[in-house]
Amino acid sequence: MAKKIDKYDEADIQVLEGLDPVRKRPGMYIGSTDGKGLHHLVTEIVDNSIDEALAGYCTDIKVAIEKDGSVSVADNGRGIPTGIIPKEGKSAVEVVLTKLHAGGKFGSGGYKISGGLHGVGLSVVNALSEWLEVEVRQNGKLFKQIYNRGVPQRALRESGAAEDTGTKVTFFPDADIFEITEFDFDTMKRRLRELAYLNKGLTISIEDCREGRERAESFCFEGGIVCFVEQLNKGKTCVFKDIVYIDAEHNEGEIEIAMQYNDSYAENIFTFANNINTEEGGSHLDGFKNALTRVINDYGKKANILKGDEKLSGEDVREGLTAVISVKLTEPQFEGQTKTKLGNSEMRAAVTRVVLEHFGTYLEERPDEAKTLISKCMLAQRARDAARLARESIHRKGILESTTLPGKLSDCSDRDPANCEIYLVEGDSAGGTAKQGRDRRFQAILPLRGKILNVEKARENRVFENEEIRSMITAFGCGIKQDCNKTKLRYNKIICMTDADVDGSHIRILLLTFFFRFMRPLVEGGHIYVATPPLYKVARGKNEKYFYDDAELEAHLNESGRKGVDVQRYKGLGEMNAEQLWETTMNPANRTLKQVTMDDVYDAEGIFSMLMGEQPELRREFIERNATLVKELDI
Repeated sequence: MAKKIDKYDEADIQVLEGLDPVRKRPGMYIGSTDGKGLHHLVTEIVDNSIDEALAGYCTDIKVAIEKDGSVSVADNGRGIPTGIIPKEGKSAVEVVLTKLHAGGKFGSGGYKISGGLHGVGLSVVNALSEWLEVEVRQNGKLFKQIYNRGVPQRALRESGAAEDTGTKVTFFPDADIFEITEFDFDTMKRRLRELAYLNKGLTISIEDCREGRERAESFCFEGGIVCFVEQLNKGKTCVFKDIVYIDAEHNEGEIEIAMQYNDSYAENIFTFANNINTEEGGSHLDGFKNALTRVINDYGKKANILKGDEKLSGEDVREGLTAVISVKLTEPQFEGQTKTKLGNSEMRAAVTRVVLEHFGTYLEERPDEAKTLISKCMLAQRARDAARLARESIHRKGILESTTLPGKLSDCSDRDPANCEIYLVEGDSAGGTAKQGRDRRFQAILPLRGKILNVEKARENRVFENEEIRSMITAFGCGIKQDCNKTKLRYNKIICMTDADVDGSHIRILLLTFFFRFMRPLVEGGHIYVATPPLYKVARGKNEKYFYDDAELEAHLNESGRKGVDVQRYKGLGEMNAEQLWETTMNPANRTLKQVTMDDVYDAEGIFSMLMGEQPELRREFIERNATLVKELDI
């Protein structure tokens, strides 16, 4: 066969100018064009205001979702410089909004410490917005400029007088770029609250001005990350009465650590560099873990608690630990524009040094607490050994690698995981209805009996012995913990479909907790969903309609009238027939699915809002009937 030859010469070489690269490849700059990427736009602008706070010029940041769905971020910092840059022939405002890698964070003296290092944040937001308006208050004057998809509509222009200083950026995301353009108040609130914890005394407020959604919150924490750990451990029994707080200088930066042990079996460590949430950790986390293991082992040997060759592992010493690590440095090295991992090698040694020094001293000064901690770590070691034996038993029985699926699983006929989904259904009754109503080609059904084990309050050996959890592990086929490999997942979507009552909400929370602790890559990969079954069926003669919350039902009844209407409240999925369940909850054309994100799982309040919605009566009933769970998950 003759080889096909296509012409390829200099005419095929393209040069993308200005902000064109951002619009052509947005994922390179904001990670994705889904909801996460959308909200990253807000983070980029807020980070600039935070940098002003780090420099000592900003004390107040206001974020608002405006009535038209746009977002504004305003601060009382110095304001973006408004003068003309001779080399560019344009105002500094226009340059930082239209030029990649332009800003005051390249060592010119504008900022000593900052989260924005590449000089692309503000210009990227501008490029990916349908429109953007910038206002700068400086030298007693107000300056304004408007952009459409990154293109200035006129030069920066004086627009009035100003009594203070600062910058306000308002933008509307471009629907041609993003899959969704609607901002979520709770997602933004969580990040802003986090930033307030990381910056002592800084006031950050958020307001939702959209009609029917009006709400506002403000955050300011004088205790900083100590308040953060206090909130994370709220409702838990702690080993140390006080939160261990370390604040040390490093070169021209700072290392802050707050930590406290509780009686749970999980570790919660959050790391930040220049206020950026380094979700994948990095050198500062490595240094902390190494030092922690070394300090506790050294003290155990010195106090003669650890005998001979006894040694605690890193997992043992971190069980039940809640910690926040925040480092600030002049030249941080992040992986990629979205900055999920810190790469500065010097931070490993610096964090190790301060933890060895300060936490070592803390244990020396409190021998009783130190012995209690080491006893807890030794108990964790024994439990981990038991869990290892249980896991080995599971491997020997072939549960993790088994091709023999659970007997109660009704599998689908399609063998391409990309097309398949599995419903985790509450109870055999609802499971039977779901099996009758499903599309057998791509929908699998796995009924779960009762409430699954709360893995947050159980050691691993008990988890592996739980029949319902073992059934899920076998059905999914992707393994657990460090062995969890989402490429081996047998279903692209795992859908939690439980009753629309308090018990159903309880089960969904327990399922999400299991996924978070044992199959986190599935949550991070967007494979976990929550189905929303209807709460009501309204029949008027032969016409039937379904409603998913009280507000929706009331709006319908107020509009259409209540006379001759039969309203049925579903107590459970088992009350529906197969046709109704398919039409309302399982039919891809009609159903409502909520994709579970890491934010949902990190924030118990977010989980509760997602599952329960705005239903005060149901919320009170849930709290009354599930007081223990409410305490455990800090709802």
